[in-house]
Amino acid sequence: MSDNAHHTKGGTAMATWEPVLETLMRERSAGLLAYARLLTKDDVEAQDVLQDALVKCFSKGRAFTHVNTAEAYVRRAIPTVFIDGIRRRDAARRAHDRHERLQGTASDGPDREAVMDVRAALHTLSPRERACIVLRFYDDLTVPAIANTLNLAPGTVKRYLADASARLAEQLDTVADWQADARTVPVKAPATKGAF
Repeated sequence: MSDNAHHTKGGTAMATWEPVLETLMRERSAGLLAYARLLTKDDVEAQDVLQDALVKCFSKGRAFTHVNTAEAYVRRAIPTVFIDGIRRRDAARRAHDRHERLQGTASDGPDREAVMDVRAALHTLSPRERACIVLRFYDDLTVPAIANTLNLAPGTVKRYLADASARLAEQLDTVADWQADARTVPVKAPATKGAF
């Protein structure tokens, strides 16, 4: 019979490691907690680290037959669990900081107002005008490429761009500089790529 086998005690099945875990917690938990406290900033974190170390050691199917062996495994696991926790927190903090920086560039101060103005102005256009403007100024596509993408004639795209850019220029208090060129319809606006 393997060490992981269950045996019956008082009519209930008990894993072979359960008595070892009970003994470990009763006799050695204070020492293990004190050891975890050497690494952590407070008792709550130390208790969390100890709990995670116990789970790590006892959930892998190891059948500890003696409390000394179990204690040695848990003691070795405590620093690893502590370091892993720091890495996870650092990764989460870096991700949060990146998110805050990205949010900050898009949502603070005058830039945010300009973005909101551009978005509001875009929503006054018809769907096709809006699509043409976004493809031209956000995706930097040429008139022929926009025509191909939207399955429209290039002349139709130029008309949508001219009408839409004039309306946007008026709403955003800027200048629409229509050039009757097959490839470009520049509009001098305060928005930059990514503002839509």
